[in-house]
Amino acid sequence: MLGVGLTGTAHAQTAAETLSGPSSTSTTLSRDAQDKDSVLAVDIQQGWARWKSRLQERTGLELGFDYNALGFTASSSLGARDAGGGVFRAFGKWALMSRDGPNTGSLVFKLEHRHAYGDVPLTDYGFELGYVGLVNSVLNDQGWRATNFYWQQTFASGRGVVSAGWLDVTDYVDVYALASPWTGFSNLAFQTGSGTIGGLPDGALGVVAAGFLTGNLYAAAGIVDANGDATDLAGGFDTLFDEGETFKSVELGWTSGPKSLFIDNAHVTLWQIDARSNAGTSDGHGIAFSYTRGIDNTWLPFLRGGWADGGGSLYEASLSAGVGYTRNPGRQLNGVGINWSRPSEETFGADLDDQLTLEAFSRWQLTEGVEITPSVQIIRNPALNRDKSTIALLGLRLRAAF
Repeated sequence: MLGVGLTGTAHAQTAAETLSGPSSTSTTLSRDAQDKDSVLAVDIQQGWARWKSRLQERTGLELGFDYNALGFTASSSLGARDAGGGVFRAFGKWALMSRDGPNTGSLVFKLEHRHAYGDVPLTDYGFELGYVGLVNSVLNDQGWRATNFYWQQTFASGRGVVSAGWLDVTDYVDVYALASPWTGFSNLAFQTGSGTIGGLPDGALGVVAAGFLTGNLYAAAGIVDANGDATDLAGGFDTLFDEGETFKSVELGWTSGPKSLFIDNAHVTLWQIDARSNAGTSDGHGIAFSYTRGIDNTWLPFLRGGWADGGGSLYEASLSAGVGYTRNPGRQLNGVGINWSRPSEETFGADLDDQLTLEAFSRWQLTEGVEITPSVQIIRNPALNRDKSTIALLGLRLRAAF
């Protein structure tokens, strides 16, 4: 089915699962728990999977672990030509109230160790090339960090959900099926806000509420600490309550049904971020939109974009279009997208050239727990490297889940 092939998730039954994006802990646990049609038809994790399933049945605790690695090599660069990085993650969801639902209360957590393989973390690598943008949005060198630690409570018989604690805004802001940097597109231009949303804090203290207003219409609203630091969760009390600088978002969307939320979807997202004194960024606001439509359980064309005024955004305007394609659901996923972006003059202090970025990837499920994803990015008119009109970037991503 297209919902499994593109997002890798089973059809969710509650708003807590349905309204979580493809990178969220809930979605990742659901995806990893499924039996997969792998290329090599190898599964050496059956005993481990049975133990985790029994643990969940006894205690309500779902556990997951993975290691992610990504490397790039570029045809040209102002600095490093090659860069790579990895992330170890331990994550889970512990149903502690009303485990059998529908109004379940759960503790959600995600602990990570993010590290660069060399001197340049991948979140900085785009600027090494002279590109205004993130060729990968998550692989930095922060070391140990806690991206999630929050209470998730469903209500209204599972039609709504509130999450409070340390949140990652990319789990619920402007998401769609191919937005995950772990399993979908790598470049931020094809993810949250198409690169126009400033801040995008994670490990940020705050609250978000979401739910279905009708069978087709849903809404979400959140407010978090704009200075959230996933390496120092306790510091979130000081930055939120002493400085009071926040990131706020409101989203209204339509879907053909809850089971197809990120497949058949149209939504508009409004956001605002306060000036951040420590980061030295101004206040800002903007709008993002997204439209996706599944075709024949195989194709997922998308059109997405955004506009921003300040707030430390990479782009003041951005527009992305592309398509996802799966011939063997669960075994292979292909994606291709093209993005036009206008770098923010306020952020970069100059009237820079517009950029064009193309990304194509092919994700293969090699074994039950191992995926490999070769990719290519073509950057046209890198705004900070006017000596080069085109840069080609070859990538290889590995994810091992257990």
